[in-house]
Amino acid sequence: MQKQITEDRAETVFEDFKKPYDMKAAVAEANRCLYCEDAPCITACPTSINIPEFIRRIATENIQGSAETIFDSNIFGMSCARVCPVETLCVGDCVFNHMEQPPIQIGKLQRYATDQAFEQDWSFFEPGADTGKRVAIVGGGPASIACAHELRLLGHSPTIFESRDVLGGLNTWGVAPYKMKADRALEEVNWIMQIGGIEVKTGVTVGQDVSFDELKNDYDAVFLGFGLGLDKFLKLEDEGLDGIYGAVEFIEKIKLEQPDVSNVQTAVVLGGGNTAIDAVRQLKGLGIPSVKMVYRGTEERMSGYAHEWEAAKIEGIEGVWHMSPNRFFGENTVTGVLCDVLDQDKKPTGAQQNIEADLVLLAVGQDKQGDIVQSLPGLEIEWGVIKVDSMGRTGCDGVFAGGDCANGAKEVVNATAEGRDAARAIDQYLN
Repeated sequence: MQKQITEDRAETVFEDFKKPYDMKAAVAEANRCLYCEDAPCITACPTSINIPEFIRRIATENIQGSAETIFDSNIFGMSCARVCPVETLCVGDCVFNHMEQPPIQIGKLQRYATDQAFEQDWSFFEPGADTGKRVAIVGGGPASIACAHELRLLGHSPTIFESRDVLGGLNTWGVAPYKMKADRALEEVNWIMQIGGIEVKTGVTVGQDVSFDELKNDYDAVFLGFGLGLDKFLKLEDEGLDGIYGAVEFIEKIKLEQPDVSNVQTAVVLGGGNTAIDAVRQLKGLGIPSVKMVYRGTEERMSGYAHEWEAAKIEGIEGVWHMSPNRFFGENTVTGVLCDVLDQDKKPTGAQQNIEADLVLLAVGQDKQGDIVQSLPGLEIEWGVIKVDSMGRTGCDGVFAGGDCANGAKEVVNATAEGRDAARAIDQYLN
């Protein structure tokens, strides 16, 4: 179905940032839960997992039932347990936060139950009665796979078109390895695919190898889940020097390859979002002595999650604030970034500062790809993002969308919910 990744990957040096529970710890934590009837944690979860119910089942040592409760709502429950920012979602809304008590560790409990499902190879799903309807799915990330899986439950036949030679999207090649490694992401994909009847065509780029019009003509419906594009660059002087990369591009190298950083003494990541934080923590984890994150705003106003940045600081990463890159310098290879010093309103003060760097990563966003489907009649694009309703319907008859291409760049759990819900809307459309 897809190629196997090499074992010689830089990411293998990383250990889990959040250690998993064993049975005793999971049951003890589960017994702390109040099992709220009107649970705010459920509302905070984009996939609306019945959190009190799955925790109650752990407390009674019904781990298989707990895992089934999770997967009924979120087929990517295993990876979401690792990568979700639970501190700002379910855990952040736990009622214990208002009672001066530690919140229930929902993510770690979810990981325990779903990991057991993988280790025991529990199977919970069978395809529905065949409807004879075929759905083309563009992209192989969580939104697309969740859509395909839900379509199989409903009896339809999905075909996934993925330009890469591996599935999983950012789960496979973009998630920080201290949260989840690529091989685990592919294990999850293969586990989901056990339902059978999902055709996969890797190495196929829709829009080049096959047109969107062809998919619309050849299939009964189309789901667009192709995510975001390449890293954005700043178009500054000497940006083409060796040693300057897009952050997502370089994270992929860490995930799937073995980039040589043995001669790098100082690395700089430009940006203040979650990708920037993931990048600096990975560079530090690879053994680079000095790693800095350079951001044009303040520490308090950075868009990256505060709990992730606190962890980065503990690991010895330095934040440099009120700096806007002006140009890069070096002969063939980058040796530094010249930055304009900004005031509190992000306006140049006239001063400049030279920040040395043997390696520079740009974490200033990724290109939106909505424009590649703008020829489809009735489909609306706004700021590069496909406009959809709450169930993923576009303005083009029979075309649905979800994930980053439709939400602009949210979490894996959002993509999963959007893919699942779009599949249900597709089922209504086909019937």
